[in-house]
Amino acid sequence: MIRIDGYTKNKEWWTDLTFEDLESEKLDWYWVDFFNPTEEECKHLETFFHFHPLAIEDCYQLLQRPKLDHYEDVHFMVLHEVEWKTLTINEINMFIGPHFLVTFHYASSPEINDARSKLMSSTKIGETGQIYAAYLIIDKLVDQYFPAVHELEDQLLDMEVGSNDQSQTVMSDIFNIRSRLLRLRKTIMPMRDLLYRLTNTDRIQGLKPYLAFYHDIYDHLIKLSEMIDSSREMTADLRDSYISFNSNRMNNIMKTLTVITTIFMPLTFMAGVYGMNFRNMPELEWSWGYFAVLIVMLIIGVSMYAWFRRKGWFK
Repeated sequence: MIRIDGYTKNKEWWTDLTFEDLESEKLDWYWVDFFNPTEEECKHLETFFHFHPLAIEDCYQLLQRPKLDHYEDVHFMVLHEVEWKTLTINEINMFIGPHFLVTFHYASSPEINDARSKLMSSTKIGETGQIYAAYLIIDKLVDQYFPAVHELEDQLLDMEVGSNDQSQTVMSDIFNIRSRLLRLRKTIMPMRDLLYRLTNTDRIQGLKPYLAFYHDIYDHLIKLSEMIDSSREMTADLRDSYISFNSNRMNNIMKTLTVITTIFMPLTFMAGVYGMNFRNMPELEWSWGYFAVLIVMLIIGVSMYAWFRRKGWFK
């Protein structure tokens, strides 16, 4: 599907245009949105706009790394959109020209629709043009990163607060969150590099009046990258805490087993000696021999328990 909107020199919006309408001298600039286009519709990238073949090829290859390329007076960007609930990453390709904006994407994009609605409803001076429209789209995309990062931060805080709950799933939960953070980082870091290049280039005509807007997005991406790095450090701390807790618990178990084994060693020895049933064992003929052995074993066991307790083995 192709949706074409145009902004006239009389400050009016024209919608549902055709490619033939774009030849009108009344238009100041226009926005062409390719959403899940057919093969026939994709041909307009070459036949009407005459975009560079490499840029067109990047449009067809999904999940390219976010980047900014300059082709004479047309500037091509690969952007990533994140569905924060599922962390699904969709690609949005954007062409900025002297008097047009072209967006190309296969997945539905609420951010593009929101940017379009805001652009058409704005009455403020300067809040129009392809540069400002591109800003709105990128700003909406970056805003969607925050709920995703905040959601993972909340999960980590819940795990930290409930650190005494050392269930079997804790380690898998930690690695799952760390994996999701890494996926976000692989998107946010290239987006940050893209915005850095965008705010430091002089090759895009008409960009200067909107630099403050793009710098604001760049600041947001810096904040997001810092939040992700902080969360990754937290996952490492939680992992180390969990490993340390399990190690201490295992040490306590081994200590308990060692005490029990040590206490029963002399008792087992005595039981083994008097269980050999040799004929010349006078204690076996004593009427009180059985009780004497039990008393001696009890004294040995209690004495060793008291000794271990005094040494602090049961703390």
